[in-house]
Amino acid sequence: MILRSKKESTKFQILVEIAAHQPDVRQKEIADKIGITPQAISEYIKELVSDGFLCSDGRVRYRVTKKGVEWVLEQAVELKKYARFVMEDIVSHVSVATAIARERFNKGQMVSLIMDNGLLYAGSGDGDVTGTTISDAKEGEDVGVTDLRGMINLPEVNITICKVPRVERGGSRCVDYEMLRERSQNMPYIAALGVEALISLRKIDIEPDILFGTRESVVEAAFHGLSSLVVSVDEEVPSLLNRLESEGLSYEVVDLSK
Repeated sequence: MILRSKKESTKFQILVEIAAHQPDVRQKEIADKIGITPQAISEYIKELVSDGFLCSDGRVRYRVTKKGVEWVLEQAVELKKYARFVMEDIVSHVSVATAIARERFNKGQMVSLIMDNGLLYAGSGDGDVTGTTISDAKEGEDVGVTDLRGMINLPEVNITICKVPRVERGGSRCVDYEMLRERSQNMPYIAALGVEALISLRKIDIEPDILFGTRESVVEAAFHGLSSLVVSVDEEVPSLLNRLESEGLSYEVVDLSK
């Protein structure tokens, strides 16, 4: 990650500034923003040009190359993952996590935490993650847990995207339902994107867990260790893939057209 290297993080900042203001980039303005000398900026820019991240027309006008954009995006994804780790895991050590009580607990009782089907549960006994309850709680109630220790291990996430054709190309009448049934089996979270997708699921007696806000919902489910099946009208697939890739999530695309 670029945070491990001052040099790499400075390169990242310079590329971001150039991308935001290209091609009319003033090195002194970048230097003032980043907090280093214009001479240092000049040396960094020479190196970025040599690396193929920047190109110049010879008049001190710079543009970020395709290679440079791809590198910035890769680093941005890593930074986003790290920020999520800080917010959800590090900060939780000094705050309170909300879990579902699997049995009756008393205030101040030591509990173990596990993630099950995307939800956090508190139980008795030892575990990889432990904490202390902040109040009494009955079985099935929400309970606050503080003084967290350990890291919750999430299961491997699988995201499958099943494309169905637009209604002009047949819609739900041109879907391979045998394949859709097979792909739907044992999927804990099923989403529909588009009316054609919704009707296709209903034809095999499945009501999706989510219909609106599908892209964000699938991303959040993944970060809670929940695998998803997304049945999507084909024209919505590219934007869905872009959203998953922006979060560094892997996926499989299946064409259900017949």
